[in-house]
Amino acid sequence: MNNPKRVVITGMGIVSPVGNDLGSSWYNIKNGISGIDLITRFDATHFATKFAGEVKGFSTAGYIDDKDARRMDLFIRYGMVAGIQAIKDSGIEEIPNLDKTRVGLIIGSGIGGLPSIEDTSITLRERGPRKISPFFITGAIGNMVAGNLSILYGYQGVNYGITSACATGNHCIGDAMRFIQHGDCDIILAGGAESPICGVGIGGFNACRALSTRNDDPKTASRPWDRGRDGFVMGEGSAVLVLEEYEHAKQRGAKIYAELIGYAATADAFHMTAPTVDGPLRSMKQALASAKINTDEVDYINAHGTSTPVGDINETNAMKACFGDDIKNISISSTKSMTGHLLGAASSIEAVFSIMALRENLAPPTINIFEVDEGCDLDYTANVAKERTINIVVSNSFGFGGVNSTVIFKKIK
Repeated sequence: MNNPKRVVITGMGIVSPVGNDLGSSWYNIKNGISGIDLITRFDATHFATKFAGEVKGFSTAGYIDDKDARRMDLFIRYGMVAGIQAIKDSGIEEIPNLDKTRVGLIIGSGIGGLPSIEDTSITLRERGPRKISPFFITGAIGNMVAGNLSILYGYQGVNYGITSACATGNHCIGDAMRFIQHGDCDIILAGGAESPICGVGIGGFNACRALSTRNDDPKTASRPWDRGRDGFVMGEGSAVLVLEEYEHAKQRGAKIYAELIGYAATADAFHMTAPTVDGPLRSMKQALASAKINTDEVDYINAHGTSTPVGDINETNAMKACFGDDIKNISISSTKSMTGHLLGAASSIEAVFSIMALRENLAPPTINIFEVDEGCDLDYTANVAKERTINIVVSNSFGFGGVNSTVIFKKIK
C-alpha cells in the first residue's frame, strides 16, 4: 500500500468487571483492584468454578430504551453502552454535516448471546417452539452490537462483527485500521463484547479444564506467571474504540489518545487449544514490521497472560524470541489478573488499558504474583504499577483455534 493514511484513536468506551466507564475502570486497573468474586448471575453451587469477573451495577438507563434493551442479549447491551460512551467521548456527533456513509462499525463477539441461547433452549424444552421469542435471533447473534449502533446513529459505512475467539477485539481493530488506511472510511467504531457468565459458559469451560477452581479465594485466582496458577478466570463486558483518519481528526480539533501504527494476525495451524511459540512470535514480528519500528522502541507490552500453566510460559518464550535482549527493558503486565478473561472482548478492553498506560506513562500491575514460575523471568510489573516513560505499547491476544493478533499504539506528541 502506497502512502497509507494514518489512524488515530479519538474515543473510548468500556463496561468491565472493574468499572462501567473509562475513568473508574482505569482507576481500578492502575491501583491493582480486582473485579473477580463469587458468581451472582446464577446458582453455581454444583459447578467446579464458582467465581468470575462479573460486571456490577450495570444499567442501560440513559443509553438505550428499556423496550429495546429487553430484546437484546446482555453482550449487546454491554456493547451498546460502551459504543455510545465512545461516540460521546470522541465528539463525532458534534461534527457539522458528518458524512455518515464514511462512518463504519466492526464490533465482534467470541461467542455471542450464550445466555439467550441457554434460556431459549430451556423455553423450547419446557414450553414448546411457539413460546420462543421473535427477537431471539436478532437479540443473540454476534454482529448485533455493530448493527444496533449503526441503526441508532445512522452510520452507513462498513458494518459487521468478527468472531475469532479471544483475538476478536484485536481483529476488529486491525480490520478497521486497514479500511481507514485505504481511504474507505474516515471513522470506524471497533471492539468486542461478551457475556459468557451463565451455566453453559462456565460449565463448558470447566469441561475442557480451562478455568481456575480456586473457589476459596477468587480475587487471587487469576495469577499470570505465578507458580500456583491453575487456569483462567471468566470475565465479561465490552470496549469500543473510535478509530479515525488522522487528518480528519486533526481538522476538527479532536482529542487524540494515541496513534495505531501496527497490526498483525497469524495462525498456529497446530491445535484447537494448545499454543505454539511460532504463531505468537510471528504475530509480534509482523506487527513490528507493519509499524516500521525496532524492538528497542517498545516500552510496554499488555500481554495475553491468561493465567494458564501452558499459555503463560508459551507467551513468555515468544516475547523472549521476538525482542531478544531488549525484552529486559520492557515492562509487561496482564490486566486479566484483575478483570479475568473477557474472551471476545478481552483484546479491545486491553487496547484501552494499553492506551491509558501510554497516556499516563504508567505500566499497570499484574496482581497475584506471589512466586514467579520457573522460566517466567521477565518484568511482569508484579503487584504494583510502575511509573516509566512509555511511547510505544504492544498488546497481544491469542485464542482457541490457534489464532494470534497483535496491535501497536504510539504516543502522539
